[in-house]
Amino acid sequence: MLKYIEVTAKTEEEAIAKGLAQLGLDRDDVSLEILERGKTGFLGIGSVPAKVKLTYEAPDEPEPAPAPPVVEEKSAPAPKAEKPAPRPERRPAPAPKADRPAPVPAEGKPVPKAEPADDDVAAAIVKFQTGLFEHMGVEARPMVTREGDTYQVVLEGENMGALIGHRGETLDAIQQLTGYAVNRGRSHRVRIHVDAEGYRARREESLNRLAHKTAGKVIKYRRNITLEAMNAYERHVIHTALQDYPGVSTFSTGTEPNRRTVVAYDPGKM
Repeated sequence: MLKYIEVTAKTEEEAIAKGLAQLGLDRDDVSLEILERGKTGFLGIGSVPAKVKLTYEAPDEPEPAPAPPVVEEKSAPAPKAEKPAPRPERRPAPAPKADRPAPVPAEGKPVPKAEPADDDVAAAIVKFQTGLFEHMGVEARPMVTREGDTYQVVLEGENMGALIGHRGETLDAIQQLTGYAVNRGRSHRVRIHVDAEGYRARREESLNRLAHKTAGKVIKYRRNITLEAMNAYERHVIHTALQDYPGVSTFSTGTEPNRRTVVAYDPGKM
């Protein structure tokens, strides 16, 4: 189906360009006819704009679909009254938290709960860290609890940022020194976990986000990505976060303190 438009401008070329832009077509897609040639006149007096005709082929417009036949509606017989659905059985409200039993994992053993520790290990932790903070000139109090075989130490006081350090480096050093001091001479080694202002939980959440974001890039670009240098605990968080992630695997490379985690493209896990 052929259609056309007529366009005017100062010159033929401007009229053609204007028409093609209006149609969104190229010069080869139209048939051109110059209806009037532009004239500039003398000092602008007696000027005549150019006028062109652009003919183009447009797709045939579909014929409107016929209206559907009118169907006479018949009133349906009134439905039989249905028996009311039985009212759901009301369940007793859950017991208050204080009365609920401790959560039990799949194997049937109760989850260990952190309790204040007052044994010789806790005393050794408090003694060592109190002396350490005095030498550092920092006012901080270690609050020790025990959860299974792990001693959780939360530092409380002013200016905890100085004890956390850049990316937890100072906190890691305090944890390592405390472990060395408390476990020295002991036949049974205990685990000590030191935290302040909930930094460990925030850092772990940040590492989990980093792990999944990096894994997404590895899948998208199909190439390995090496993360920044991290300590053993942080590398463990990355490995754990991606151990079941389809299409990627992780491994560590380098030597301490510059050991890094590599998130590798692994099509075998797709």
